Amino acid sequence: MEMSLKEIAELVGGELVGDGNIMIKGVGSLTEARKGEITFLASSRYKNQVLKTRASAIIIGEGVELPGVPLIRTKNPYLAFARVMEALVPPQKLPAGIDKTSILGKGVKLGKDVAIGAYAVIGNDVVIGDGTVIFAGTYIGDKAVIGKDGLIYPNVTVREEVIIGDNVIIHPGAVVGADGFGYATEKGKHHKIPQMGTVEIENGVEIGANVTIDRATLGKTIIGQGTKIDNLVQIGHNVKIGKNCLIVSQVGISGSTVIGDNVVLAGQAGLVGHITVGDNAIVGAQAGVTKSVPANTTVSGYPAREHKIAQKIDAQLIRLPKLYEQIKELKQNIMKRREKRK
Repeated sequence: MEMSLKEIAELVGGELVGDGNIMIKGVGSLTEARKGEITFLASSRYKNQVLKTRASAIIIGEGVELPGVPLIRTKNPYLAFARVMEALVPPQKLPAGIDKTSILGKGVKLGKDVAIGAYAVIGNDVVIGDGTVIFAGTYIGDKAVIGKDGLIYPNVTVREEVIIGDNVIIHPGAVVGADGFGYATEKGKHHKIPQMGTVEIENGVEIGANVTIDRATLGKTIIGQGTKIDNLVQIGHNVKIGKNCLIVSQVGISGSTVIGDNVVLAGQAGLVGHITVGDNAIVGAQAGVTKSVPANTTVSGYPAREHKIAQKIDAQLIRLPKLYEQIKELKQNIMKRREKRK
């Protein structure tokens, strides 16, 4: 696929600056793009890399000036670049049909154009919607329901009675519907609590590689519409996550926590159970959240505090060695004065 710079500007609704007849046949990063490719500048922090790029054109944000460089100016250069990638990069080749090595249980209902890869196992009474692709080695448990146009990549496990909506992407190694971590302890022995609930994944969710989402003890663990989950995230039983959240790699969410809409949980954040994180909240990387977070709040640190307060505490901690030496010196001076008085 090849497009002119003018056609790309029209595609992304951006302002063209420079020669619109330049032909673009590929995409690349600022440092790796070559002639005939387009790149993007999402942050002015990387502006110095523009001087080194060999790209034929750049997508930039509003208010950024790059004299002498063919470019497209847009409100959201990252999103615009994604649309260009969709237009220029060949689509992924997906499996078609039902592989002869796959195993389908009794009462399975398949929609139109469903594809099932080699050695996939589909349990009894499973329902799979139109256009969904199940890659090789995946296991779908009894009575699970998967909606339309889903992509279930290799070696995913979807346990029994899990409900998955339309346009859901689940990456390799993810486990949806494993038992929640629930035990009753008596006289030093841990007795397993049956996990009788399920998981519901709403439309448009993407689940990264090796994510684990535990089924509810009773009721449902819920992942809201449009939420995107990075690799290696652990979501405990009975957690409820709202719409359009971003949950970054290695986050851990303990059981029965409620996450609102449009929440961001940055990498390695940890949340205790039975708390609430309000709509539009942001939890910083490696934060330890021990109590509920109000809506429209940014927190960080351990224990997690309002971000500006956490920054002040961090700044003071850096000064502790110097403060210690000053106090030590003051103490010595006081002792010397006392000795002189004697």
